[in-house]
Amino acid sequence: MSELCLGTMTFGEDWQFGADKDTSCDMLRAFCEVGGNFIDTADVYTMGSSERYLGEFINHDRDFFVVSSKYSLSTRHDDPNGGGNSRKNMRRAVEASLQRLQTDHLDVFWLHAWDGGTPLEEIMRGLDDLVSAGKVLYIGVSDTPAWVVSRANMMAELRGWSQFIGLQAEYNLAARTPERDLLPMAEALNLGVLAWAPLAGGVLTGKYVAAEEGVSVEDSLRGVRMNGHRLGEQQLAVARTLVEVAREVEVAPAPVALAWLRQRPTPVIPIVAGRTLDQLKQNLDCLSVTLSEDQLERLDRVSAVPLGFPHEFLQSNPLRRALFGYCDELIDPPAGLRT
Repeated sequence: MSELCLGTMTFGEDWQFGADKDTSCDMLRAFCEVGGNFIDTADVYTMGSSERYLGEFINHDRDFFVVSSKYSLSTRHDDPNGGGNSRKNMRRAVEASLQRLQTDHLDVFWLHAWDGGTPLEEIMRGLDDLVSAGKVLYIGVSDTPAWVVSRANMMAELRGWSQFIGLQAEYNLAARTPERDLLPMAEALNLGVLAWAPLAGGVLTGKYVAAEEGVSVEDSLRGVRMNGHRLGEQQLAVARTLVEVAREVEVAPAPVALAWLRQRPTPVIPIVAGRTLDQLKQNLDCLSVTLSEDQLERLDRVSAVPLGFPHEFLQSNPLRRALFGYCDELIDPPAGLRT
């Protein structure tokens, strides 16, 4: 699959901030022109318009595309079975997605978010049944704690069921907490990692830094609703450094933020998107950006997050000395303990 994934949450105007049908088609075409074939959608995106548009756009060459969709979020708000991870909602959701996408199978089917209540046995057996039926080729998991994913995959391995092959998480320069547990787990279990919100909802486009400098920035419903928690001083400090590096590279900040993700030690596939064709094309410019070691180090330093316990404790010199005596410097720590 391609090194970038096209996110289609903006396909459709049902949520008041997306793109119309023609613009959505133009964005898919632009993505394909740079070699893209991996597409991410979900049953809830723009009230189903995302999947309907996508199904129409790709039905002429369905086998070329790697199509992934998700289930879990409620599509029937007055029905307790209209959301969650249960087998009932899983089966209902996948059948509806297949119909909207005009296809007989999904390449990847993601659990959209862990509901905290459905037994893992029910989830993993239900997903395995979909694979056995040929409706789904592979399964993935999004927005779920590392210990849950690890337990689920171990259970599936022991029982001969399909295992999660991919992980989705919010991961970007302004949100690096997945480095504590999720990314080391993904590396250990050989899970592919997709980073959603790779631009932190627009924070890493530099537009809020521009607002600080007196440049007018038009507010949107999405920005007001989704970005309040991303506009702290730490995030804005990251955005300022990002803008500085972008000026050095002579590109916009967004491609630099995406290039940083593409150069991480644990391989990451950013989910790129846009409300307009120009926005998407700007994001695709990340394919031609390579950051220097100095630029990576500056971005890493300003965006670093504390790893917390037990990670910092396990990396500490006193503990390493207690474990290995005076030979501690001769023994390389496991990959999960390296900073």
